[in-house]
Amino acid sequence: MRWWLALAFAAIAAVTAFAVAEVLTQRSKQVLSDRAEEIATGSSVAAAREVTAALERGDLSRSIEVLAAGRRLSLFVFDQEGRPVTEDGSRGVRFGSDPLDRQALARALTGRRFVEHDASGNRIVVGLHLRSSRAAALVAVAFRNDLVSEAGILHTELLRAAVLAVVVGALVGLLVAVLIASRLRRIASAAAAIEAGRFDTEVGAGFLSDEVGDLAATIDRMRGRLRESFAALESERDRLHTLFEQLQEGVIAVDSRLNVVLANKAARRIFGRAVPLTEGTPLPEPWPGFGLRALARDLSDQGTGIFQARFSPDPEHTYGLAGIPARYGTPLALLVFSDISARERQERAEREFVANAAHELRTPLAAIANAVEALQLGAKEHPPDRDRFLAVIDRQTARLGRLGRALLALARAQTRQEALRLGPVPLKPVLEEAVEGIHPATGVSIGVSCPERLEALGQRALLEQVVANLAANAAKHTKRGTIVLAAHAVSPESVQIEVSDTGPGISASDRERVFDRFYQSGNGRGDGFGLGLAIVSEAVHALGGGVEIDSAPKRGTVVRVTLPAATERA
Repeated sequence: MRWWLALAFAAIAAVTAFAVAEVLTQRSKQVLSDRAEEIATGSSVAAAREVTAALERGDLSRSIEVLAAGRRLSLFVFDQEGRPVTEDGSRGVRFGSDPLDRQALARALTGRRFVEHDASGNRIVVGLHLRSSRAAALVAVAFRNDLVSEAGILHTELLRAAVLAVVVGALVGLLVAVLIASRLRRIASAAAAIEAGRFDTEVGAGFLSDEVGDLAATIDRMRGRLRESFAALESERDRLHTLFEQLQEGVIAVDSRLNVVLANKAARRIFGRAVPLTEGTPLPEPWPGFGLRALARDLSDQGTGIFQARFSPDPEHTYGLAGIPARYGTPLALLVFSDISARERQERAEREFVANAAHELRTPLAAIANAVEALQLGAKEHPPDRDRFLAVIDRQTARLGRLGRALLALARAQTRQEALRLGPVPLKPVLEEAVEGIHPATGVSIGVSCPERLEALGQRALLEQVVANLAANAAKHTKRGTIVLAAHAVSPESVQIEVSDTGPGISASDRERVFDRFYQSGNGRGDGFGLGLAIVSEAVHALGGGVEIDSAPKRGTVVRVTLPAATERA
């Protein structure tokens, strides 16, 4: 910009300077011409008086040359008829060599004055009427070369001034252009920084309060507001990204070409490390038989609605998929994956619970019904048969009572319907009472190991049920060897109860399900319901503790229950 602005200043200065120079030159030429005519006229008038005097004296021929030389004029005298009285040449000038000579003579003969100059302005012709009987007209020719030279010098100086004005204008234009370009360059740099996302480059209005300064101030205000807006947007983006990454559902955004745009941590966990979900990569097909890309392709249609699907890539996992189509002009479609494996397992366990409970209830009820029917058919009249059937009814009634109590305890532990009042519970009496309540197989010894003052934070009734169930379960599975109920402090904040036996142990597949309701491994005597360890698990968690099993086939079993120590909340 600085070059064309400098050229524009130079052109304006040149046009102005040369126009002024031309006007001044013409005016000066006119002034000099008028001045030359005045001088020539004055000299001619003075010469006319002297010529008249010479005519009166009669010595015109002798004095005309001296007079012409003295006045620096070429003088020509004519009578009333226009005939020359003097020679037709004077001081190197021949009369009639210029048309103005004849015009001056004609005008002078009529008694009028004639003053004109030729086209060059150098030759001035003056015609005067003479008041003499011997001559009637005087034509004087003057050459003013000095005035012409002065006009030329003035014209040259004016041209030189015009050239200087052009140079000064160009320099001033260049300086102004550099200043403006520098300010605009600073504004452009700030705009480029804003475009690149940097909002710390201040423009500054400078020392001039002009339009460029107002523009710089406006850009500074815009920069500040953009910085605040972008800071707010970045904060919201970070919050959304954090929320997006913390979602339990896996979310994948895909574009119209089925390339991954965004994927959160949960989605990467569901797909696994072997399946890439990086930005820009094509949406993978990780599960054979489930057309994920075909479903995502349907979502790119603006008229598609939200759809839901459920699939199980393997027996251990079940996922729910919700597809949200591209809408509102955006090309992005969303795939939302939910891991519903736990819910599926819970629903399956609930179905199994209902079926198992119905099965467990049906067996004693059928035995009672059969015994009652036999008694009604006449067995009551035969004492041995009557006693045998009454014993069946008593045994099956007790079985139903135990099942009802177990289900009630399990329901209370799961639903937390009763508020637990926790307090210090001495563990040694609890272990000893549990030992007294079981009847192991012949040849199995039972032992208790617990410090006298060891206490746990809990509820005595629930804790007694936990230990009793563990002891009964150990007695049911142990045919020979020992059963030990022990308790000890793990740390100042927790205590641990261990029930160990020398039974057949539990396989890895059974260990995963021993806490399920109505599950039985098949190693026991078959007179239980499969609810003992389920009650233990729910009760321990209700008391704020944890339970784990360490067992292997032919190595026995150790069940460890960890509870808060009584000193923890003292």
